[in-house]
Amino acid sequence: MEQAQWRARESAHHDRVDAATAAHLQRRHEGRKHPVNDFLWTYYSHRPAQLRRWHPGAGVALTGAAERAGWKHYRYDGRAASVDLPTFLAARGDTVRFVRDLLAATAARPAHLGCFGLHEWAMVYRLTPEQVRHADWPLRLGARGTDEVVEAHQVRCSHFDAFRFFTPPARPLNAVAPTRDTQSSLEQPGCLHANMDLYKWAYKLSPLAPSELVMDCFELAREVRELDMRAAPYDLADLGYEPVRVETPAGKQEYVAAQRGFTTRAQVLRRRLVEVCDAALAA
Repeated sequence: MEQAQWRARESAHHDRVDAATAAHLQRRHEGRKHPVNDFLWTYYSHRPAQLRRWHPGAGVALTGAAERAGWKHYRYDGRAASVDLPTFLAARGDTVRFVRDLLAATAARPAHLGCFGLHEWAMVYRLTPEQVRHADWPLRLGARGTDEVVEAHQVRCSHFDAFRFFTPPARPLNAVAPTRDTQSSLEQPGCLHANMDLYKWAYKLSPLAPSELVMDCFELAREVRELDMRAAPYDLADLGYEPVRVETPAGKQEYVAAQRGFTTRAQVLRRRLVEVCDAALAA
């Protein structure tokens, strides 16, 4: 790729990331927290500066990119820089294979859309207001009303990294008991957290994965997180979030409709990430 072409793509990526991270960076500077939008920066380990660094993906040589000779997992031959695939696979080949197998297995399963986001409710089940994770924000139905919603439903969370935050009395109420070892056999494409995690798998594949793909996954995760918290038991009206009242039939319908749309988008991204892994492993 000639320098003028890739510099333009790099600049467009910088603009896209800057627009997506500006509010978070401003809040961080001011010491303010946000229960919805900070999640992608506190739960996941990828920093804004790392997200901003542009990679074309494996198999693309960038002319006039001598500065990348010092970048991790890059090589420079005196004319062009490219991802050093053998070095990357030597260091992280097991990660590539794990991500590939997990995403392929998830993509092959039917989507289950009947969880209604009750994982967030199970994370505060039988806690006092002071004990909940987002204690600065009240529960819409109060502590007792929240507990009653959990007790009136069959909780069906298949995602280990959500289930592990359930309160102890909520865990026996779940239909399954996910573990890290059963992750590959339980994750399914309708799960909001599995679809948010596409961002994690994408940045773990950097610089193999093109940065545009990583940002596509980031933007999906950001939208999914918004639904996740709108359907949660918290009252976030002061932040401008209208609740999805999953304790009602209408709220359940609204949640499932949004969940179905995210599933369709996530499956496309999931397949693109599998293709990145397959191409690297085949090479």
